[in-house]
Amino acid sequence: MNILTYSAEHEDFRRRLHAFCDEEIIPFADQWETDHALPRDIWRKAGRAGFLCPGVAKRYGGLGGDFRYALIVNEEMARTGQTGLAASLHSDVVVPYIESFGSEAQKQRYLPGCVNGDIVTAVAMTEPDAGSDLAAMTTTAVEEGDTVVINGAKTFISNGLVCDLVVLAARDPAVEDRYQAISLYLVETGTPGFHKGRRLDKMGWHSQDTAELFFTDCRIPVENRLGDKGAGFLMLMTKLQQERLTCALGALTAAERILEWTTGYCRRTAMDGRLLVKNQTIQFALVEMATETKIGRAFVEKLVADHIQGGQIIVETAMAKFWTTDLANRTANRCMELLGEAGNLEHHPIARGLRDARVMAIFAGTNEIMKQIAAKFMGL
Repeated sequence: MNILTYSAEHEDFRRRLHAFCDEEIIPFADQWETDHALPRDIWRKAGRAGFLCPGVAKRYGGLGGDFRYALIVNEEMARTGQTGLAASLHSDVVVPYIESFGSEAQKQRYLPGCVNGDIVTAVAMTEPDAGSDLAAMTTTAVEEGDTVVINGAKTFISNGLVCDLVVLAARDPAVEDRYQAISLYLVETGTPGFHKGRRLDKMGWHSQDTAELFFTDCRIPVENRLGDKGAGFLMLMTKLQQERLTCALGALTAAERILEWTTGYCRRTAMDGRLLVKNQTIQFALVEMATETKIGRAFVEKLVADHIQGGQIIVETAMAKFWTTDLANRTANRCMELLGEAGNLEHHPIARGLRDARVMAIFAGTNEIMKQIAAKFMGL
């Protein structure tokens, strides 16, 4: 029995997205990875085809769909072997801040562009010296009448160079309580005082740009604040459940893709006149990994169903985030070992999959932080 069921609309979305990936992404994915960049126009193509922000309400151009669409996007994007078109980051992590906490004027101004690909978003939380403690951020936002003056720096910002709009977390230095000092602001690319730094040269995720962002006396209208002043930390915490569930989806589909490719390779590749898949050691390894991915699939789909129903699954998503990202790393490592020297070849997806999987245990809160969260809620 399937945990999740799909409507005709879901299946039509999947078919169209599958065809889009085959035509517009997969033929170019290797070149994008080599270039460490992808053309900006692919975002517009994806948006105009209806594949960005499917959860956004219809009145702003979206499908008004549920979180099943996020799972479909993760599954189809996993096939492409590229990370540059970070559709889930844009659609399921950043844009929901605007839809949930934005004013009607903000929604009308930004959401249609987020849906059609004219606006690519990023969220700027991480700082060079703040580590995993968001409340320790030092970027400041001082409200002066109808203007906000922002100073500080952010780093490891996904979509940092391609983005047109940043959801920025900053603190009011006049507020002593560091949790109540944080607010969220919308900052557009091109705003005076907002500068994009260098593209960070990463171990993996090569086609997905990650950058430093700098704010020097950057002035924005006070109406660009999201929600109430001082409510930023609470808003961030509210959205972490979906962010971590999105990460779990991405890690699970990555593990499934790596295993699927490795199984196929072992079925068609012979050594000493015998197909690799007929070797008992390889059979057992493939069965063990397939079992783990099926366990992960059942767990994650149950969480998706609970999330759609509005369940509070903070602990469970923390558990899923660390377990699935560890799973992606274990699967990539073990598949590399099964292939031996062949696994190191760049034209095989295992080397890329291994590089891309490693950071999954770090972003959106390290796996150690996930275990701390779970331990706290378990009363340990």
